[in-house]
Amino acid sequence: MFFNDEHQLLRESVRTFVAREILPELEAWEQQGCMPRSLYRAWAEAGFLGAGYPEEVGGAGGDLFHVIAVAEELVACNSAGVAAGLGSAGIALPPIIAFGDQAQKERFVRPVLRGEKIAALAITEPGAGSDVAGITTRAVRDGDSYVVNGAKTFITSGCQADILTTAVRTGGDGFGGISVLVLESGQPGFSVSKKIEKMGWAASDTAELVFEDLRVPAANLLGMENGGFLILMHNFATERLALAVIATRMAQSAFELARDYARQRRAFGRPLTGFQVTRHKLAAMATEIDVARQYNYVLAERLRRGQSCLKEVAMAKAFACDMACKVIDEAVQLHGGYGYCKEFAVERLYRDIRLFPIGGGTREVMREIIAKQLEL
Repeated sequence: MFFNDEHQLLRESVRTFVAREILPELEAWEQQGCMPRSLYRAWAEAGFLGAGYPEEVGGAGGDLFHVIAVAEELVACNSAGVAAGLGSAGIALPPIIAFGDQAQKERFVRPVLRGEKIAALAITEPGAGSDVAGITTRAVRDGDSYVVNGAKTFITSGCQADILTTAVRTGGDGFGGISVLVLESGQPGFSVSKKIEKMGWAASDTAELVFEDLRVPAANLLGMENGGFLILMHNFATERLALAVIATRMAQSAFELARDYARQRRAFGRPLTGFQVTRHKLAAMATEIDVARQYNYVLAERLRRGQSCLKEVAMAKAFACDMACKVIDEAVQLHGGYGYCKEFAVERLYRDIRLFPIGGGTREVMREIIAKQLEL
C-alpha cells in the first residue's frame, strides 16, 4: 500500500550496503565513539544520503517513503548511533532546501549530498532544550556579517560537522526573536568544547559547541531575520516522525531477537516458547509494533501529500518511542542474564532506545502539544 517495487529495490540495496560496509566495523565504531568520514562519502556515493531530496539540489529524488525505507534498513544494523550520524543531514538540510536561496543550496546542500561535507542541526543549548523559544545564543548584525556568541549542546555529528543549521537570537525574547544561520566550522571563534560521552548512540559523535565572536556572512541567513521559529517548526514534523519510524524498527529488531532466542533457549525441559507466558509476551510485543508501524505510515502519507498533522505526529512520536522502550525492555528480560551482556544486540538496543522519548521533543512536550490541539 505504501511501498512499491522501487522502494523494495532500495531496501535491498541498503541491506547489502549495511552488510558490506557497516556490520564488519560496527563494534569498532561503537568503541571509538564515532564513524569515519569515509563512511559518509560511501553512503552518499551509493545514493542513500540523497534519497528523498530533489534532483535539482543534487538529491536522488523520491518521496518520503524512500527516506523511510532507507532509515528502516539502516537502523536494522541495531545501532541507533549509526543511523543518527548518517542521518544528521536529514534534519540539517531540509530548512536550507525549503527556505534557502539558490546560492545557499549550491554552497551548503550539494557538497553534503556528494559526501564531501557533513551537516548537523544545532538548536539545543545547555540552558534550553525542548524550550526552543528560550535559546540565548545571540547573533548581532555587523555590516555584511553576524557576530555570534553562545553555545550549543547534544549536537549529533557536531564533532565532525562542516555545516551547521543553527538557531540564534537576533531579536528580543521569545519565538519572534529567533533566526536561522548556517554556520561553518573551522572559522575563528568556532570550537568543539567537548565531545559528549553518552549511554547509547555510541557510534555517533555528539558535541558541545562554543561560539566566541564568530563572524558569519549575512548571506548565510535562512529566510527573514527573526523569522526562524517557523523554519524550525517546519522541520519538526518530519524529524519527529522519523524518530517514531526508527524507534519502531528498533522494537521490531528486539522482537525478532527475543523470538529467535526464545525458540532455541530451553528451560525446564522445553523451549521458552513452550510457555504460554512467553508466547503471550511475544504476541503483545508484535501487536504494539504493528500498530505503531501502520500509524507511522499513515502519517507519512499525509505528510507526503502536504497535509498538516501536528497533533498526530506528536502522538506517533510519543507512542512509538514509549512502545519501543517497553518492547526492548521485554526483549532483554526474555534473554535473561544474556540480555545484560554486550555481546548480545538487545543490550545495545536497550541503551540506544532510551534517548528516543527525550530527543526531538520530550514525551512531556509531545503530550502538551497533543493537549493544546485537543483544546484541553
